[in-house]
Amino acid sequence: MRGETGSGAGARRGTTIGALGIALLLGVTGTAIAVPPPPPNPSDSEINSSKSEANAKAGDVGRLTNQLAQAESKLAQLNDDVELKMEEANKARVDAGTAQDEAAQADRDAQAARAESDAAQAAIDKARADLDRFAAASFQQGSKVGSVSAYLTANSPKELLGRAQMLDAVGGSRLNALDTMKRAQTDKSNKDATARKKLEIAQERKRAAEAAKREADNAQSAAQHAQDTQANQNERLEADKANVEKQLFEAQQKVSGLQGQRQRYEDWKAQKAREDEERARQAALAASRPSPSQGGGGLPTGRPVQSAPAGASVEAVVRRALAQLGVVYAWGGGNTSGPTRGIRDGGTADRYGDYNKIGFDCSGLMIYAFAGVRSLPHYSGYQYNAGRKVPLSQMRRGDMLFWGGSARGIHHVAMYLGNGQMVEAPQSGLRVRIAPVRYGGIMPYATRLIG
Repeated sequence: MRGETGSGAGARRGTTIGALGIALLLGVTGTAIAVPPPPPNPSDSEINSSKSEANAKAGDVGRLTNQLAQAESKLAQLNDDVELKMEEANKARVDAGTAQDEAAQADRDAQAARAESDAAQAAIDKARADLDRFAAASFQQGSKVGSVSAYLTANSPKELLGRAQMLDAVGGSRLNALDTMKRAQTDKSNKDATARKKLEIAQERKRAAEAAKREADNAQSAAQHAQDTQANQNERLEADKANVEKQLFEAQQKVSGLQGQRQRYEDWKAQKAREDEERARQAALAASRPSPSQGGGGLPTGRPVQSAPAGASVEAVVRRALAQLGVVYAWGGGNTSGPTRGIRDGGTADRYGDYNKIGFDCSGLMIYAFAGVRSLPHYSGYQYNAGRKVPLSQMRRGDMLFWGGSARGIHHVAMYLGNGQMVEAPQSGLRVRIAPVRYGGIMPYATRLIG
């Protein structure tokens, strides 16, 4: 731009400079001094060929941009799928732990019920043995009330009667106790059977929960693998696109260079024609009244009008965001002063080691960019409500764009740059970058903090 501006300024001043130069040269020496050769004039075929090359590169950039947009959309879906699978795996782990605890408690209950049943059976066996011995002793003495020795050792009729009543009661109580213990044994056996059934159900639930956990873990691993594969493909597309964009830039520079050469040549021709005309006029007037200062009266003297910069605050915000291009993504990173160390998330960010990186996440980049305008919370959902909502059809440079939905919530934010481009801190493993606006899952409104 500086060189082109100089050439334009030189062209505007060419009449005066040329006239003075020619007059001095002719007036002092009377002969013409050799002038520099004309600037290069590229052919139309060279210019057209460079334009065709630039157009081809632009087509390649467009094709790769479309592929990358599709790949980014697919990767975003895979990221959401990974998050869902991670939550499902967490649920399966919780369910498996609960089933494990229930099975352990059911096993303890079954063991206790079995021990009670065994103890009741032992008590019944002992009572039955005592009753058998009592009955045998009574039979051997020819009486149903017990051993005759109980009567022979009595010291009085009253004691004899008491012992007879006692033996009769003892015989009846033993029979009653035996019946009671049999009922208790039946009850404890029922409890034992119930406990064993509960144990079987608990163990079945445990096996089902463990199977669900394995399935959820496998699904999470598969989703993570798909995400990694897509991320690698995106990186390759990003690299290809960056390479072709570089080639496009070089091709456009070549076109601009050739067109600049052509323009300078045309300016030189026009300047030469004016100098030739001035030379002839000066030669005619040289004998009577040399006027080396003539020829400049028609030049414009006013300064070029410059429009005031629009949206200076917006541009300051955009510059702050673009100054961070290439800074690594770190989940939880970024504040008003710049990039900060990331934090743990217990998932994808930890796998990428974000907690050991100094960088930005998506909302952290917005906090830094708008630091001089508005204090923003470190959560994209709150940032969405931090300013005025404008429809996407009216979005302009410096507006914040958001992705998400009412069911899952907002999960990403970026800054719109204009011409379908945005700057963002995308995700773990990537860096702050400029990318085409992705319309899949985008919120219907942009948030405007300035203007």
